[in-house]
Amino acid sequence: MRQPNRTRQATIMGALVLFTMSVTWGQSLWDLAKASEDALTISTLFTAQDVRDHLSSDPGIDKAIDWCRNTGVTRVFVETFRDGYTAQRNALEHAKKRLSDAQIAVCGCVTPTQVGKRSTGWNVISCYTDEPTQKRVREIFEFTASIFDEIMIDDFWFTDCECDECKKARGDQSWSEYRCDLMVKVSRERILAPARAVNPKVRIIIKYPQWYDNFHNRGYEVVRQTADFDKIWVGTETRDPDNERWGRKAQYEAYYIMRWLGEIGGAKCGGGWFDPYGTHEATYVEQARQTVLADAREMLLFCYSSLLRETGPANVEKLRTEIPSLLKLAAMVRDRPLKGIAAPKPPNSDAHNEQYVYDFVGMLGLPLVPTAEILADAKAAFLPVHALKDPQLNVKLGAMLRAGTPVLVTDGLAAKLPTDLASDKNLLTLKVTGKPNSLLNLTREDLKPIREKLLAPLGICFDAPNKVALYLIGDHCAAVENFNDESVTATLEFVRLVNPTKSLVLPTDGQADFSCTAGRIEFTKITPRTLVVLTY
Repeated sequence: MRQPNRTRQATIMGALVLFTMSVTWGQSLWDLAKASEDALTISTLFTAQDVRDHLSSDPGIDKAIDWCRNTGVTRVFVETFRDGYTAQRNALEHAKKRLSDAQIAVCGCVTPTQVGKRSTGWNVISCYTDEPTQKRVREIFEFTASIFDEIMIDDFWFTDCECDECKKARGDQSWSEYRCDLMVKVSRERILAPARAVNPKVRIIIKYPQWYDNFHNRGYEVVRQTADFDKIWVGTETRDPDNERWGRKAQYEAYYIMRWLGEIGGAKCGGGWFDPYGTHEATYVEQARQTVLADAREMLLFCYSSLLRETGPANVEKLRTEIPSLLKLAAMVRDRPLKGIAAPKPPNSDAHNEQYVYDFVGMLGLPLVPTAEILADAKAAFLPVHALKDPQLNVKLGAMLRAGTPVLVTDGLAAKLPTDLASDKNLLTLKVTGKPNSLLNLTREDLKPIREKLLAPLGICFDAPNKVALYLIGDHCAAVENFNDESVTATLEFVRLVNPTKSLVLPTDGQADFSCTAGRIEFTKITPRTLVVLTY
């Protein structure tokens, strides 16, 4: 887990001062973003097709630079390959120079889609058992490393192929075991080694998708790959929960996965990446808020051409109004330890029928602390079926319960526990019934006893409707976010005396009215889709 230090804290405090000065002086969004890069960098990506269509002429580059400056984008990733298309070297090099001359940092990117032999699964994905496909991967990264010193891999670096060649190579391994071993091997031999041979200075970033419960099933091995690559990035796209094509997700997912991978990657974890697909203004900026709340160093707006069409322009205009506050938020949360309920997901753990249950539990007003390891010294814990991955589960859980630690388990996990543990008075069972999204139907009254039990060791009480999330950051900061489409009331009570200050409200025209008596904070109104941050 990332640890704060005096130098970094001084840097962040400096960023806060710069933020205040910037507002006072009326700086442009560009100037503000440049001054606040230590707190949060804003970036975008130009796909290989964008290079062809937008960055192959000086007028197109001029428009791109102007868009970046108006959006506070101070770094860009310029892609060499996507969907079988390779951008031309002269266009890449000219765009790199023009953007750099405009004081925009420039890095490379590769999206490994339609690389070679097609997978028997998703048809844009490749079979990496295939030797010619592996060789093509090497060529792509050697080419890219000859131009850029840093390269991001978009989140298609996986395989779901089950062709005869894959079946033979798999042998007695499970598909997840074979694919993880394969992708680790191909990463080392066909990306990292050849790219570094071409350019010893090159740094390679692996960007993980948002679907963390299926990583290992498709060959993403977050422990070994995070160790091998120079940096990791995180997909934080959640989109509209009710969107038929892109939705069915909880907005909290962006926060959970960013924090979870942030703990695994430590200093290697760079930023979060989200897109405009299946969103409108409110849900688009919620992706940004969750990414920043989760202590991302950078947020990447995917991608330039998509943000110029359909919902993109309106989303960007809304985001621009929030960027000054997001920069402030980034400085407020930087490297501060989370407080709350341990919510471990062991790497490569199977979700069974509780896919992404962490995201929905986070929507219940339970301040989760995402982690990769089950630790017996947690003050409170949430354990779904994923915990079965830990061979010491029963020992650790027994130790927690004997210590009086309240532990919330799903009904799926409860059914797998020994009778003495399942019947312990400190164990609470959450009825998921294989449908994690059904948790969003729990009423305020349903949630009260769960919150009371789990929050007591933290010295707080919280009362609010469903879909109101609580975040405890450091010893003196709490955030409450209303994901509902209507205003809500809420109560946050501390056993100690607090004197809270409303430090931030998003959107900028949102309301979060409250009063405080002793340690009891009464929110009389939190407007729809609003985040409020209190310091005390």
